[in-house]
Amino acid sequence: MKTAIVASLVASAAAFAPAPAGKAPSALNAWITEQSVGVTPPAGFFDPLGLSKGKDDATMKYYREAELKHGRVAMAACLGWYLNAGGVHPAFNSALSNDPLKAMVELPAVGWLQFVLGCGAIEWLGQQIKERPGYEPGDLLGAAYWVDNSDEGWVDYQNKELNNGRLAMLAITGMIYQDVFTGEYGDMMYRQLVR
Repeated sequence: MKTAIVASLVASAAAFAPAPAGKAPSALNAWITEQSVGVTPPAGFFDPLGLSKGKDDATMKYYREAELKHGRVAMAACLGWYLNAGGVHPAFNSALSNDPLKAMVELPAVGWLQFVLGCGAIEWLGQQIKERPGYEPGDLLGAAYWVDNSDEGWVDYQNKELNNGRLAMLAITGMIYQDVFTGEYGDMMYRQLVR
């Protein structure tokens, strides 16, 4: 058990290590240097697994879109986790468990249907928005029509969203891991590690 915890901590810490400097394909080098969004300290160009090596511009935009989407979902999941753990349930008269994983199992079929249809509607809408001209990855509200990446404030906002999403992806993974292996899910979920 302790070995698994140490291994997961080492693996998650590796995500914050800077990508090794080396000669990548010229298309990727151009994408990294021309796209200032997402290249932030301390990690620099965030690609801990090296998935961007040899990829073209379209693939990199697809990866950025996926990173933004997963980051946004993870930020919402972190908020929902602590609301649920705090006893706030927006539906079913708060009859579900305060443990988010147990609440997920207790959710009736109509709740799952609502969840799947809602996610499907959002995905469909996202696909329709991608069809418009001038679409930038993750720009579902059309901000690219009013501001571009030459505006330092806009780039700063995008970098904050990416970094918060990256952190939230690691955080929700840690919360689920902690709940599964220790049964702790609330604001004191890490007290077993501190003892």
